[in-house]
Amino acid sequence: QVQVQESGGGLVKSGGSLRLSCTASGRPGSRAAMGWFRQAAGTERQFVAAITWNGDTTYYEDSVKGRFSISRDKAENTVYLQMNSLKPGDSAVYYCAAAFYGTPSLRRAVSYDYWGQGTQVTVSS
Repeated sequence: QVQVQESGGGLVKSGGSLRLSCTASGRPGSRAAMGWFRQAAGTERQFVAAITWNGDTTYYEDSVKGRFSISRDKAENTVYLQMNSLKPGDSAVYYCAAAFYGTPSLRRAVSYDYWGQGTQVTVSS
């Protein structure tokens, strides 16, 4: 049974930074593409960033380019999201997801097989 666990959320002032971490466990020896999505109250889940299973390619939603950076531990299915220059509009529950099977688009939520419970990020003005 695969489990996805996020950590690192919290409250930060506008302009500050946070680092989210996520590990997908339960499939030893299998490498997963990993992604981050976020959902603010009353909105749909939105793609934030993703990284391929080997770490060679990353993807970002336009509004976070240049501010957020996704990276991964090459030995494990562990991924990080470094968030800098945070804005109140970045406030949301951030979800980590893992895709163990080939997928045409890591920007789409339906491409992922397993999801974490989410971690709250709140940016105060």
